[in-house]
Order: sequence, then C-alpha cells, then structure tokens
Amino acid sequence: MADIDIHHLTDRYVAVWNEPDAERRRVAVRELWSADAVHVLQPPQELRETAAGLGFDRFVLEARGHDALDFRVTRAYEEFVAPGTFVFRSRSHPVRLHDLVRFTWEMASRDGDAVAGVGLEVLMLGPDGRIVSDYQFIEG
Repeated sequence: MADIDIHHLTDRYVAVWNEPDAERRRVAVRELWSADAVHVLQPPQELRETAAGLGFDRFVLEARGHDALDFRVTRAYEEFVAPGTFVFRSRSHPVRLHDLVRFTWEMASRDGDAVAGVGLEVLMLGPDGRIVSDYQFIEG
C-alpha cells in the first residue's frame, strides 16, 4: 500500500465536488479513483422509502469507471455548487485502517454555516493509493 497522507487525500476528494473547471474536475477524478473504481451511494431515506414503496427491498446507486464517476461528480457540482447555493467541506478528521479510509463531509450553505446535508464516506484504496471502492452514506 502506498504511503499516503489521508488528510491530503480527503481534502482532494472533497475539493473535486466543488471544482468549477470541467477539465480540472476530469483530471482530478482520474487521479483520485482507479480506472475501474466504483462509487456506491446509499440514497437519502426519502428515496429509499419511495423505492420500498415500489417493491424494492434494497436500493443503492452505483457509478463505475472514470466516465461514470466524472458524470456523477459533475452532476452533483451542477446541482448543488454551481448555482452558488452550497459548498462541500470536510467535517471530521479522516481515520485509516489498512486500506480503508473513513471520514465525514457536509454540504453547507455558501453564504453561512447552515448545514443542508451530511455524509459518511468509506474509501477502499488500491496499492497505488487511488480509490478502488467508494461507499457513501447520506446521513441527513
């Protein structure tokens, strides 16, 4: 396993979701995630309840590979950050256990400290220090 600074890794991770330049965002995605990495999202409670109402007993969303990850990050940027409403930022100090890194982040209003959402991120790193699996839990 590569010797990496997990604070730097998680800072870069959060920064990519706030990156306004599409080319820099695309490059950052390729630097953070391995080519076949997967981002798995446990959707917010209301979406899980809607899925349950449709008969789905488990409901997760996945983006796999650089193109899908770039699309995922870009859509989150366009919806939450680009309008000038929100910014993503780290919420806790990251913790590493072997090839796993855990940290929390928040989506806060750009013009104040009101927090609109919180998430828990669990990253599995590959031998080169890039993300192989990215598990995201939206907490509120």
